[in-house]
Amino acid sequence: MPIVIAIILVTLTGLLCAIMLVVVSHFMSVPVNHKEEEIRKCLPGVNCGACGYTGCDGYAKALANDPNIKTNLCVPGADKVAKEVASVLGVEAQDVIEQVAFIHCFGDCDKRTQKDEYEGIKTCAAAKNIYGGEASCSYGCIGYGDCAHACPVGAICIENGIAHVDQRKCIGCGMCSEVCPNHLITMFADVEVMAVTCNNQEKGAVARKKCSNACIKCKKCENNCPTKAIKVKDNLPQIDYDLCIDCGTCATVCPVGCIIKASFKGKHNLDENESTN
Repeated sequence: MPIVIAIILVTLTGLLCAIMLVVVSHFMSVPVNHKEEEIRKCLPGVNCGACGYTGCDGYAKALANDPNIKTNLCVPGADKVAKEVASVLGVEAQDVIEQVAFIHCFGDCDKRTQKDEYEGIKTCAAAKNIYGGEASCSYGCIGYGDCAHACPVGAICIENGIAHVDQRKCIGCGMCSEVCPNHLITMFADVEVMAVTCNNQEKGAVARKKCSNACIKCKKCENNCPTKAIKVKDNLPQIDYDLCIDCGTCATVCPVGCIIKASFKGKHNLDENESTN
């Protein structure tokens, strides 16, 4: 009898708990937004925040609940994701402006001078806060690879003391830009072809003593630009890409070659031959 009573008590307790769980789940359940789930499946899952929301979940929720949210905010997903999201929402797909990262420093070990030997935690953030790195130029790339570690697709490497972006792999998420303590990395549309390769804001003579790639602030780029798309501000050339016509005049007249003209086409805009070369 004691065994039978125990079995009955356990059975009744389990039945009571089951009933309570059913009641609780009924009154405290959260409605599932199936459209949000479908949109989330379309997004790449990089969770970079380039869309302006708290990762892919935040963007999916916003799209599912607000018809005014644009469907082309996912830069890493590019046009493919924008079309899939638009299909789920039943709206017309919007074009995505694909972006790539560019590091405004070409001052590698062959061009810059070294002020000392750094012995500490090998991260750019640590070196910036404690010592500033080994190079004399405190505005340039520190070279310990915080950006490379942040890149989700392996598009950044460290060569000869500075970071380099392989635009053919770059998905434009901007995560590298967020972690650079010297704010060297900017994102721009991958259709652009002009870029400044120096970030030193000191006077020309001072900057050149520290790096042979440094801008001398001569303003030849500004004075010769036919559309006034480039201005020297804070001792650095800054390009207004809305005005730039890609003529390359600024690169031609720069006496130290710190402005370049090149292809920065990213992963999403490369044709098959370019992506394999």
